[in-house]
Amino acid sequence: MAKINLLPWRTERRRVREREFYLMLGAAALAALAAFGIWWYWMGLRIDNQEARNNYLRDQIKQLDTQLAEIKELDKTKSKLLARKAIIEQLQASRSQMVHLFDELVKTIPSSARLTALKQSGQSMSLDGVAQSNASVAEYMRNIEASPWMGHADLRKTENTHDATRMPYTFGLNVALSRPKTDETDAGKTAVEPADSTSSANPAVPATPGTAAKAMTSPPAAVPTTVAKPSPEATPTSAAAAKGGAGS
Repeated sequence: MAKINLLPWRTERRRVREREFYLMLGAAALAALAAFGIWWYWMGLRIDNQEARNNYLRDQIKQLDTQLAEIKELDKTKSKLLARKAIIEQLQASRSQMVHLFDELVKTIPSSARLTALKQSGQSMSLDGVAQSNASVAEYMRNIEASPWMGHADLRKTENTHDATRMPYTFGLNVALSRPKTDETDAGKTAVEPADSTSSANPAVPATPGTAAKAMTSPPAAVPTTVAKPSPEATPTSAAAAKGGAGS
């Protein structure tokens, strides 16, 4: 016998489907929330890791900035020390030069001129003085240029003050300084090695040109001479024999 269901089964099936739909929707929502939570946690870990790296880089940058500041201070100190060293070396090199310069200034100045001011700046010197005439100034300039410790001299000024003194002319010179080649060679010469015992026992004496010429023209001492000098007694006897022979 056929079974006939007169209940509203479509409505019941709709309710079941709706229940399944809501269950699936809740499961999807829970899965989405779980995925979102996992993603949020993972992004938080990445952000924390990046923040830690940024903090580490900031600390390293601060340390490098401190080291760079120290290096700059050391560079400044090094530059100051090198400048002092250069000044000391320049003073050491020009210590003997100043003595020679004063000697040369005293030697080169003529009796008709006199220095009143002297100023050195590097490798140049400024001279001020008085003279009897322009010829005295020209003579002084020639003497300066002939000196091995001074170079070219430029006339800065010369004028006649028309006063009643013995030296009415005032002049100013700019002189370039120099050093003779022999002095530079002596300054850079290395120490000579000591001689051995034989050379120290018999030092070599430099021969003069005349002695060298005589040594070249004179015969060797080891070669015997064949010509015999007559003795003083033999000379009168032979002379008397010669006279007797002539008389006979």
